[in-house]
Amino acid sequence: MAALPPPETTRALTLRLWRDYMRHHRAGIVLALFCTLALAGFTALYPLVIQQAFDLFTAGDSRIVWLVPPTIIVLTACKAAAQYGQAVSVQAVVLRVIESIQNDLFRALTRADLAVLAREAPARHAARFTADAQAIREALTKAINGLANGLTVIGLVASMIYLDWQMSLILALLYPVAIVPVLRLGKRIRRASGGMQERVGEAAAMLTESFSSARVVRAYGLEAQEEGRARQAFARLREALMHIARTRSKLDPILEALGGVAVAGVLCFVGWKVSTGRGTVGEFTGFVAALLVATQPIRALGSLNAALQEGFGGLVRVFSEMDRAPRITAPADAPALPDGPGAVEFRDVGFRYQDGEPVLAGLSFQADPGQTVALVGPSGAGKSTALALLPRLYDATEGQILLDGVPVTAVTLESLRAAIAYVGQDAVIFDDTALANIACGHPGATRAEVEAAARAAAAHDFLAALPQGYDTVLGSGGSRLSGGQRQRVALARALLRNPRVLLLDEATSALDAENEAAVGRALETLRQGRTTLVIAHRLATVQAADRIVVMQEGRAMEEGRHGELMAADRLYARMVRTQAFAVE
Repeated sequence: MAALPPPETTRALTLRLWRDYMRHHRAGIVLALFCTLALAGFTALYPLVIQQAFDLFTAGDSRIVWLVPPTIIVLTACKAAAQYGQAVSVQAVVLRVIESIQNDLFRALTRADLAVLAREAPARHAARFTADAQAIREALTKAINGLANGLTVIGLVASMIYLDWQMSLILALLYPVAIVPVLRLGKRIRRASGGMQERVGEAAAMLTESFSSARVVRAYGLEAQEEGRARQAFARLREALMHIARTRSKLDPILEALGGVAVAGVLCFVGWKVSTGRGTVGEFTGFVAALLVATQPIRALGSLNAALQEGFGGLVRVFSEMDRAPRITAPADAPALPDGPGAVEFRDVGFRYQDGEPVLAGLSFQADPGQTVALVGPSGAGKSTALALLPRLYDATEGQILLDGVPVTAVTLESLRAAIAYVGQDAVIFDDTALANIACGHPGATRAEVEAAARAAAAHDFLAALPQGYDTVLGSGGSRLSGGQRQRVALARALLRNPRVLLLDEATSALDAENEAAVGRALETLRQGRTTLVIAHRLATVQAADRIVVMQEGRAMEEGRHGELMAADRLYARMVRTQAFAVE
């Protein structure tokens, strides 16, 4: 949970919000201010119109019939128009600001280190775009509306002073008493807001995890366990929301009580003046009307601090995500990766996760251009980590990785990753068209190039047969396709990328025999002329590799071809004999 900002940080947050977002919408802000001034002015005229009406009524003046009603209608219509314009213009500015913040936050998260994203559940990150954005939106809206309420109160105070300056002076001494509890409650609300947003993230993460694991939950009879987890998460969320609700609920009663004291005092004092001939009924009625009309904007100003505190809490959390500098970067003057055949070399590579045990230690091996190198070993040997280090999803903590003789840390990330394609066991399919899913492998590719890649991956026939062909939206996670079809779409994406190095986390291991054969043929096409690093789970894949690297506890224990390693009769041979690989 983000720490609460001290007052100087609050000022810095406000300045940053203006500098980076709000000042780009000056025209909208000017329109909102114009409507705000008009609304405040028309509202402040109400007590004066009422005062004149009662004085005319008391004097028996005929203008009460033909002048006052049209004046009230025109004044009400003008106020209504100003109110509509103010509400729409304020939301237009606020929603554009929130949109810009969401875009910048999304850009920061998509470019953040993978380790940063992996530390929290996706639902927690999603809460930044929903719960935090809502808190910021409400704070901005109330802040701008607070200006309208402030100007309205100023206008009404001016009317009160015009009607009775003595009573206005008494009220001026009374209302500031409300500032102390409002400020104290605001600090409590900011603290409670941080806990509430944390509970929202926890509940969202729990729901996402539970629904995505629905098959396992039912298969293992874990419904009661999941219901227990949900009850705990919802109870914590309720307690956090209730804490905020209790704190917020103290504001209105305090302001209501102070308002009641003020109204009672006014009625007593002004009533005495009228009864003793020191004032008119019109002045009495106009002053009371001004006081009652001012009650709503004053109450809104009282709750403004609470909304601002929640909004500042949201800004702290959002800006902290934006300002987190990625550790995986290229030098400022880094060149692009030069052309090459795709030679890969690991030199004494070590890696450990932050505050974790070593995953790789002294890992060394080579993959010559065009070779297929299989990484094998027991679970936890570091195979997947080794693959992730080449495109710099993580950075090695020791040693060096070279691609075509160049350290991967010495070139731009864009050029490095453009030379590499990854295909895993679970094909990632976006909720977009088939065309877009393949074309993202090489942005700017033509439709003909996409279709050619699909044909090479044995995906063209089933994609063309979809209701809208390549323009068919494949659904969340590719729900319109079978597992084998999703895998072939992923292979088409990798083919279109035309990488010099291909990373495979055995793309056929989770498929049935028919789909496996189709995907296997596509993989053969994809591997031709490319350096391939494959995490092998099937013996046939291992046997076909040009080189096998046998890993254990983060080290390369053996290297060679299948026959050589079997003859050596060490770790690899024991794995084969104990059927550590699936046999085809």
